[in-house]
Amino acid sequence: MKSLVEQLSQYATYHRDPRNIATHFVGIPLIVLAVSILLSRPGWSVGGMWLSPALLVAAASTWYYLRLDQRFGLIMGALLGLCLWVGQIMAVQDTGLWLSAGLGTFVIGWVIQFVGHFYEGRKPAFVDDISGLIIGPLFVVAELAFLLGLCPALKRAVEAHAGPVATRNRKVMP
Repeated sequence: MKSLVEQLSQYATYHRDPRNIATHFVGIPLIVLAVSILLSRPGWSVGGMWLSPALLVAAASTWYYLRLDQRFGLIMGALLGLCLWVGQIMAVQDTGLWLSAGLGTFVIGWVIQFVGHFYEGRKPAFVDDISGLIIGPLFVVAELAFLLGLCPALKRAVEAHAGPVATRNRKVMP
């Protein structure tokens, strides 16, 4: 299994334009929320807990994040828990509302992502490595930590492999 630095570094090589990173702060949470909403059906309330495919995916993802890093794993678990909560609320709504909220959020999230990659001039990371789909949300949390001045050693290690975030605008692809 790749280390946290290896995973973030590989993903970061596709995300050096600050405009692309900024779009990820919106697009990726929307996509994660949408997947949580859509996978919250079918679901069953058992002992006050909503059991659904979304819970299984969130539990497996959290386990993976915890194996990479405990601090980030706990944060990701809490964020996924919030998504599960919203997903459960939407899952008990009528089918039209549940489906339109899930699909609409999914499409909006991906449109924002592709706008960011237009600025980057590079395809999304998951196109070359499907693990980019699970690392993307972790990347957003790590980038937020970096912006807050947290985890400076991790930031230096990622930038040693991927390079620094661009400080000037890159050429937009034709």
